[in-house]
Amino acid sequence: MLVPDLKRSAGSAADGSGTGRTAPLHSPHDRLQEATGLAQAIDLDVRDSILVPVANPRPATLFGSGKVESLKAMIAADEIGLVIIDHPVSAIQQRNLERAWNTKVLDRTGLILEIFGRRARTREGRLQVELAHLSYQKSRLVRTWTHLERQRGGYGFLGGPGEAQIELDRRMIDERIMAIRKELEVVVRTRELHRQGRRRVPYPVVAIVGYTNAGKSTLFNRITGASVFAKHQLFATLDPTMREVRLKSGRRIILSDTVGFISDLPTMLVAAFRATLEEVIEADLILHVRDISHAESDSQARDVEAVLTDLGIDTVPAGAPILEVWNKVDLLSEATRQQAESAARWAEQPPVLVSAATGEGVETLLGEIDARLGKGDSILELVIPPDQGRLINWLYEEAEVLDREALESGDVRAKVRVAAEKKQRLLAQAQRAGVTATPAQ
Repeated sequence: MLVPDLKRSAGSAADGSGTGRTAPLHSPHDRLQEATGLAQAIDLDVRDSILVPVANPRPATLFGSGKVESLKAMIAADEIGLVIIDHPVSAIQQRNLERAWNTKVLDRTGLILEIFGRRARTREGRLQVELAHLSYQKSRLVRTWTHLERQRGGYGFLGGPGEAQIELDRRMIDERIMAIRKELEVVVRTRELHRQGRRRVPYPVVAIVGYTNAGKSTLFNRITGASVFAKHQLFATLDPTMREVRLKSGRRIILSDTVGFISDLPTMLVAAFRATLEEVIEADLILHVRDISHAESDSQARDVEAVLTDLGIDTVPAGAPILEVWNKVDLLSEATRQQAESAARWAEQPPVLVSAATGEGVETLLGEIDARLGKGDSILELVIPPDQGRLINWLYEEAEVLDREALESGDVRAKVRVAAEKKQRLLAQAQRAGVTATPAQ
């Protein structure tokens, strides 16, 4: 595992890979740890992880000639079969390094694609990964493998000069990409029908987003009682999962668990998963889950915000409200926890501190979700005759009963909070029972 440490300034865009990548926000040590975790996520045997200073990225090999030679000796001595470079590597750089080191070379994008290929479980997920993989592969069909230069014989009885293997491969990839896009169009239409169904109910959608391994799936399981795969592993969850949750007020919401984000997430993956991530775009509330115990929590948060910006979250009319959830407080020392609590109190948009693993703070989080979604709620008062138990039961099921008092007449005076989308249903239920609902004093 090689992690290039580019010594250019943050404003420099030239790195020799043709990607226009700027200097990373994360520390070299964190990038080294994350890159190793990515490789281990698909059970690769990481023999060594090396931080390689790169003063001047070379267009042909990324690394300088002396470093290429010294790495060649190390690779040969350890009989390494695969070298992963945690950085964008152009097709020419990949070809030259593979020739120099006599081994397979994979860059960060290729590694993330491999992980996504292993993790996808649903048909939609597999199609999206294949689409991203083919787009990546197509960009590599330029002087990458010498066997692509050979000619194939002409087709048909007229003969002809034939078709270069590279042209044939590109055409086959294009045909497969078109076929996948047609299949995904059907999936997108089905997903849109499901969304339209939810709008008719309607239940607010709360989407969980965050850096990979921030604890999103653990929090999702804690809230919903589901058993979504959750593991201390990068990209443990790939396919989105949705569950209905009933809050204390009686409000029902759809909670959506999404794929984790990461620094330098390949653009083609963001594009491929856009249909899935539309659940985030259309969410009524976004929970940005952060691993507050991680040394690079702030940098990770900026990476997530960058992806949300790419998805157009900040261009949505009025903006999708975002609630930060600082997770893993159980891993903080007492002093660090006090600092986090102080920072949360003084924040312009106060976050909620939780531990998805222990359940600490989750009830507070649910209350905050309820409050955020309940800004349009109404508080009503009803005097209900004793023979209208059905209405009382409905209030407990669909609203939040704030106060209940038995009167001398045998009637029940109830003070309830009802969601805006259920107010008309409550008024209809009350009218059928011969009860008047009035705004509470």
